[in-house]
Amino acid sequence: MIRRVAAAIPVALLLTSSAALAQTNDATGGADWRRGERPVYQSPQSWAFEVRLGPYKPQIDQEFGTSPGPYERIFGNSNRVFIGAELDYQLLRIPFVGTIGPGVAWQYTKMSGTAKKRGTDTNASETTGLWIMPMYLAAVLRVDVLARELGVPLVPYGKLGVGYALWKASNDLGTSSYDGVAGKGHSYGLHYAGGLALELDPFDRRSAAQLDESVGINHSYLFFELMRSNLDGFGSNNQMRVGASTWSMGMAFEI
Repeated sequence: MIRRVAAAIPVALLLTSSAALAQTNDATGGADWRRGERPVYQSPQSWAFEVRLGPYKPQIDQEFGTSPGPYERIFGNSNRVFIGAELDYQLLRIPFVGTIGPGVAWQYTKMSGTAKKRGTDTNASETTGLWIMPMYLAAVLRVDVLARELGVPLVPYGKLGVGYALWKASNDLGTSSYDGVAGKGHSYGLHYAGGLALELDPFDRRSAAQLDESVGINHSYLFFELMRSNLDGFGSNNQMRVGASTWSMGMAFEI
């Protein structure tokens, strides 16, 4: 399945440019590939795969009453970039609504800065880094009735579930530590998100049909998503808050 998605990405990126060529062919007497004038082929559809990126700033300093907090003093106030991927199983189709099912996702971000001498804001002679690997398991509802029944190429969706993140702080000598406690661990909590996807098929239905026939990609999308991960132990406040409130954008493929 991953091989099919990898093969589909460059084809999907060319949909818009191919659409312009198709319009030129129609104007000069070329083949008309409107929905009602071509054979419709559609392979079975059970999965959705997403690739994404966006800004990331962990909520570490929120539990401290002072500003700047320890995170900001070392890594600054700017966002870092995260990358991620998600795989959803479209378990059920709700008539006149869309699909619902479980989804699992993986993300990764990394930041670095100048270490501070213990108990001060004085820069040390070494650098320090932090990587965070957030993951989540969520129920995913995709409302595709507009695209399927009305021809409007917009698919709103929502996600609700649990998040889990591994994290590790390191310096020039390896894993950081403080008073004998290693600077690594995990955090968990609530995850939720919502977004809007633009279906690319209507921009070039010929390429969309060929994509489905050749590699089994039913639909391709560009999407924008808002998400929040409260990785605080479900309110117990005994977790380092490495979650974030952010946005992402990317491409999605239904298979």
